Amino acid sequence: MLDDQSRDPQAPKGRPTPKRSEAQSQRRRTVTAPTDRKAAARQARESRRADMAKQREALAGGDDRYLPARDKGPVRKFARDFVDSRMRVAEFFLPIAVVILVLSIVRVGSLQTISLLLWLIVIVAIVVDSFVTGFSLRSQLRKRFPDKSTKGAVAYGLMRTLQMRRLRLPKPQVSRGTKL
Repeated sequence: MLDDQSRDPQAPKGRPTPKRSEAQSQRRRTVTAPTDRKAAARQARESRRADMAKQREALAGGDDRYLPARDKGPVRKFARDFVDSRMRVAEFFLPIAVVILVLSIVRVGSLQTISLLLWLIVIVAIVVDSFVTGFSLRSQLRKRFPDKSTKGAVAYGLMRTLQMRRLRLPKPQVSRGTKL
């Protein structure tokens, strides 16, 4: 029977110390341990599933309220839209890599040489495109969000360029060619 929860811990308590049996019975009553562990685990699992479903829907629709922390905020939204508004070389890396691997497996010397040259061209193109995208994204972020922290937004945008457009999460909200 606690009378006043907000009292100073150094002040006298103003009531007699309860007997051990009374204190133990109070503790037992306040413990809210589940009586059925299987039901509690099932309920926790369902709650987790519901939260994950909300998060998946947010990733598909771009609802900022339920997005994971790494995707929240207007700065990250602008970085996503900036990347999604143009075609990037890096988003075609995986399909090109498959073609290059197939060419390198074929036992024809000229095709293997072409595949090595294609690797070099693709890597240089991705690096150059990433530098151009990074610099332009950084300047746009400084211009549009002068008072907000843009830490990590450029890296976030560049990592998004490495994913194929159809597989990006949150889903692209702008079409290619959109002026931001």
